[in-house]
Amino acid sequence: MSTEEFDLTPKAVPTVRTRHRRIVTPIPPAGSGDIIRRMQQVEPRSMGGTLPVVWDHAVDYQVFDPFGNCWIDLSSTIFVANAGHSNPAVIRAIEEQIRRNLLHNYCFPSEIRLRAAETLLAHCPEPLRKVFFLSTGSETSECILKLARLHGQRQGPARNGIICFEGSMHGRTLGAQMMGGNAAAKAWIAHPDPEIYHLSFPWRFRCPWRESDSHACDASCFHKSLTQLEKNGVNLQSIAAIVIEPYQGWGALFFPASYVQAARRWADEHNALLCFDEVQSGCGRTGRFFAFEHYGVRADLVGLGKGLASSMPVSAVLGRSDVMDLPPIGSMSSTHSGHPLACAAVIANLEEFKRQELLQKAQNIGAILQTCLHDLQKKFSDHILSVEGQGMVYALIITKPGTSNEDAALADRVAEKAMQKGVLVVHTGRGSIKIGPPLTIPEEAIREAVTVLDESFSESLRERGARA
Repeated sequence: MSTEEFDLTPKAVPTVRTRHRRIVTPIPPAGSGDIIRRMQQVEPRSMGGTLPVVWDHAVDYQVFDPFGNCWIDLSSTIFVANAGHSNPAVIRAIEEQIRRNLLHNYCFPSEIRLRAAETLLAHCPEPLRKVFFLSTGSETSECILKLARLHGQRQGPARNGIICFEGSMHGRTLGAQMMGGNAAAKAWIAHPDPEIYHLSFPWRFRCPWRESDSHACDASCFHKSLTQLEKNGVNLQSIAAIVIEPYQGWGALFFPASYVQAARRWADEHNALLCFDEVQSGCGRTGRFFAFEHYGVRADLVGLGKGLASSMPVSAVLGRSDVMDLPPIGSMSSTHSGHPLACAAVIANLEEFKRQELLQKAQNIGAILQTCLHDLQKKFSDHILSVEGQGMVYALIITKPGTSNEDAALADRVAEKAMQKGVLVVHTGRGSIKIGPPLTIPEEAIREAVTVLDESFSESLRERGARA
């Protein structure tokens, strides 16, 4: 999301009428601008910066505004609608639960929460055997921080250290933001936690241990980073946990597998936890139910959210029984934990994964998407540094020619151009264009959307050249 607002002035754009897209008004429509301006009067500025599309309804992989326009959605509402927008099975499950007249039950037992937990755990590898439902991704980060330190303190009162990564995003609440790796985003925190540490993210273009242009980050980069941490005065025996996003959100940047495997071995040797923040990456997004499965390691704690229900505000922490049971009775709960409507949506969503074979679809359509994006990179190689991602999440890393410096202005312009043509991408506000459609999207729509990105790059660069 950008720190700047997009222009709300309606602009005449070519009419689009295809099976997947429809643009029949100026963009943004005058009515959209009116709605957005009224919202700006009643909501904080922090809610701004998104592409100026007023959502009226969304179905499967398409988004509709109130003015007759339709977009191919490559955002899944920031990776929520994994089983498609307004999935009929999810809607039916919510409607059936409403008719049961149980809309809330706090922590009191309910069959619907039991069924949701059992259904979710059936997707989990060992040793993930217990689940704690919450409402947001930030809550899962806070919960993981709490459980990790309780586990560490059981071994010694000074074992509170948490290792995270520069560039990571774990949420916007206090603990979650301190775990995050964006220094500017947490400048408001008066007293940062001195025992949350950040390692450099091992991306081949910016790895601090890079030895040559062919550098491939590996296990040695992990050990070098720990050695540097130790040189900075950190007692590695104080580390309670390592917390990893399987990929960094802004650029769909995955870790090298050997790096994560080295972290797993180190955690085992030091009785520390290896935790994964799968709020964005989980629930099939990468072609596996959990993205950490790509690394061939086991997880001690996992945070899930976004795509867990393909609609409702629900998240979950999964973990080893001995770790999940550390808080005493009554000391870890949440007002809306296992909300009945959310649980109904979770069950239906996960059943849809099986019925529609969405993990296989994510792999198959994702491979087509990857090929199309690599072709795009070849065409605009001076501006697209790399194509990052796996399964059904990708990012085009947009940089200034001949450098690895991000070109956020070009990324913004391409995203806006695509919107004007009927394609919505994830607008990161950085030098990247993020792509994560619902796992249900057909191949034809993927190919059409990438063609639109091709046109948007060409037009944006032509305009830039004309101004130069």
